Amino acid sequence: MDRHAATPDFIDALRARLPAAVFRETAPAYLEEPRGRWHGQGVVLAPASVEEVAEIIRTCAAARVPVVPYGGGTGLVGGQIAPDGPVPVILSLERMRAVRGIWPQENVMVVEAGAILQDIQDAAHNVDRLFPLTIASKGSARLGGLLGTNAGGVNVLRYGNARDLCLGLEAVLPDGRIWHGLKRLRKDNTGYDLRNLMIGSEGSLGVITAAALKLFPCPAGEGTALMVVEGPRAALDLLAMAREHMGEGISAFEIMHRQGLDFLAETLPDIRQPFSEAPEWFVLIDVGLARGIDPAEALEALFASAFEAGLVSDGMIAQSQAQRHDFWEVREQIPEANRRIGSISSHDISLPMSVIPEFIEKGRGVIAEIGDFRINCFGHMGDGNLHYNVFPMPGKSRADHMAERDAIKRAVHDLVHDMDGSVSAEHGIGRLKVEDLERYGDPVELEVMRSLKTALDPLGIMNPGAVLRASPNGSG
Repeated sequence: MDRHAATPDFIDALRARLPAAVFRETAPAYLEEPRGRWHGQGVVLAPASVEEVAEIIRTCAAARVPVVPYGGGTGLVGGQIAPDGPVPVILSLERMRAVRGIWPQENVMVVEAGAILQDIQDAAHNVDRLFPLTIASKGSARLGGLLGTNAGGVNVLRYGNARDLCLGLEAVLPDGRIWHGLKRLRKDNTGYDLRNLMIGSEGSLGVITAAALKLFPCPAGEGTALMVVEGPRAALDLLAMAREHMGEGISAFEIMHRQGLDFLAETLPDIRQPFSEAPEWFVLIDVGLARGIDPAEALEALFASAFEAGLVSDGMIAQSQAQRHDFWEVREQIPEANRRIGSISSHDISLPMSVIPEFIEKGRGVIAEIGDFRINCFGHMGDGNLHYNVFPMPGKSRADHMAERDAIKRAVHDLVHDMDGSVSAEHGIGRLKVEDLERYGDPVELEVMRSLKTALDPLGIMNPGAVLRASPNGSG
């Protein structure tokens, strides 16, 4: 059974079933992704309730029309874009933004999938609670997309990925049935874990419409420091020392290279540089500590011990919230500086933490064998997730090196795979990494994934071509 396009007649049939407000103009924003590598197609529908989502999915299933769930459009692997095939329905949850309930005593809130991450954080803060998931695009990323890709961010070290922050889900399955799984329970062993099956599936098994999220007490004291390290090995040893000093109080531990500062100076000169002379490697440490422990004193004690051990040579501890913001602004604007420079090939990878220094050294060598390039390696060292991006030399552009792009990507990913890492750490598979999943994925795991896809979505209408290669007959 082939998939069919969302024709004008099909949309007219939907208009008879749904309010006029559901139907949206197909603005360019729905058809683009941040890196400009894909341009999509589709008819945009924006339901306001789970019942309206179910009606749309039911109608699409009956007509075998593809459905591409759309969150904030911030995904970096093309999961929200349908560049080919029959014209799909782009199902935007932008109107489903309600906080359905907050239970501070339980440390739980229930939120609809169209809610923007910043708004979720603010709602938690209003009841003196913390929702710790945070990423650079928190002002536009929506909960459905964050759960659909099992987003990570800077606080995974302490609080885990999106999957770890979700207790229950409401979702619409590919046949239009509503799964009412919005439980607020922390212990529930009644059968298979459908919640974790849906999280990370990137809209290929259904549409998440709401979630019960874990909240946490706000730390009594927070602190941030930048510390200069000799290299990745010293950074790894510093992380171990920081955990010995402050235990679970370490919220984030980010490693950055001088190349990131150089890119900031070149493309975003208004960003305040923290060092008068950029170091080769440095780390950003963020802590949230219990009442009675002064974060600045704890960070000073860590620096003193690390300096004595020869792990750090310089550093600074934020003396105000404004300075904390400035430190974090450096880290959070590096991806934007990268975008403006224009990477030839970007890699979202994870590795066993102990092999990260070896990978960085070997990676420099495999890239040098292909040509002369700049490498900006940075990321969440506290959970083993690196962003390893390769750029042209000054005077050249990304377009000058398109012939080498596939070789660079293959060399980096082969090295990651050989070192027992993952070529998709926190951005998902989308459409960008379907071939990578086929090349590096375990064959048994892939077979099980395809079986699950066929069982739940036999018509293959849910985000075809994302995660798993779309087959022409409708399955997958």
